[in-house]
Amino acid sequence: MSLVTEQRIMDACILIVDDQAYNIALLKLILKEAGYTHIHATTDPREALPLYLEHKPDLVLLDLQMPHIDGFGVMKQLSAVEKDSYAPVLVLTAEMDPEVRYRALNSGARDFLNKPFDKVETLVRIRNLIEVRMLHNAVRSQKEVLEQTVRERTKELRNTQLEIIHRLGHAAEYKDNETGYHIIRMSLYCGVLGKAIGMSLNEQEMLLRSSPMHDVGKIGIPDRILLKPGKLDPDEWAIMQTHSAIGADLLSGSSSPLIQMAAVIAAAHHERWDGSGYPKGVRGEDIPLVGRICAVCDVFDALTSERPYKKAWSVEDSVAEIRRGQGSHFDPQLVDTFVECLPEVLQIRSQYSED
Repeated sequence: MSLVTEQRIMDACILIVDDQAYNIALLKLILKEAGYTHIHATTDPREALPLYLEHKPDLVLLDLQMPHIDGFGVMKQLSAVEKDSYAPVLVLTAEMDPEVRYRALNSGARDFLNKPFDKVETLVRIRNLIEVRMLHNAVRSQKEVLEQTVRERTKELRNTQLEIIHRLGHAAEYKDNETGYHIIRMSLYCGVLGKAIGMSLNEQEMLLRSSPMHDVGKIGIPDRILLKPGKLDPDEWAIMQTHSAIGADLLSGSSSPLIQMAAVIAAAHHERWDGSGYPKGVRGEDIPLVGRICAVCDVFDALTSERPYKKAWSVEDSVAEIRRGQGSHFDPQLVDTFVECLPEVLQIRSQYSED
């Protein structure tokens, strides 16, 4: 089935801009006899742009030699408002100079119609340009529909991915004493700190969405260790430490940048600035930045939260503890920045209080 039917061509909107009323009358007569019904015209080129914006014509029949604004000026105006498409212009001219025609083509003209008008040539050229314009619009419309469909599908996939991420985070909670509020607060703290150090919006979003999976590896830790109310012995502590490597392994091999970042965080959030952390004993800036960010945010939330095995620390004592770990446990610059962000952090803490 043709994208452009005969009826659609006859229903095309045509705008005539010519300072000679006789030319407009002649063109209207030719067009109406051929069956065209939507015809608008003006002898004042200053009205061309307003009429174009009002009627959105499928074709503009445009004279070049006019007072106030010549045809080149009108084409410049039309090109300025058609940033994502083109102005469909058929130039009316008695000018045979090649330089004038080249300039008109460079200004946006699609074809020429010579004066005096030949009826057959006039109708053929007009019809051809209208058909091309309608085909262009049809393809453009199909492209927009396709792009919208792709955007919707991409959004659905992203939402599904985020849902899986949060469910993975919650899965770890079922085997731990921490709560859903912990991963919400911790991930929001990470977003605040990432923004404060100058991360891009995309990096901030990635960090916010991937940090909830930092402890997903606890799924692989036996309950007798993970849920032990007292202090772990050395062997038990060695097993507990494997949750970082387990989490990284669970999240490895994904093509998703989000899951890739989550794997990095799972592996690195227990590393320490001085190299005394685990699982690899990486030190300083060799620890991935997202891991260093999560280390500060995770410890602060753990300190300020009540658990079955401990009381919540005050904000002052928790900040003091973070400061004590500055340069040994934590990236020194990140600690300074985190403290500067404390008002925003405390607002998040209040909003997502476990009380």
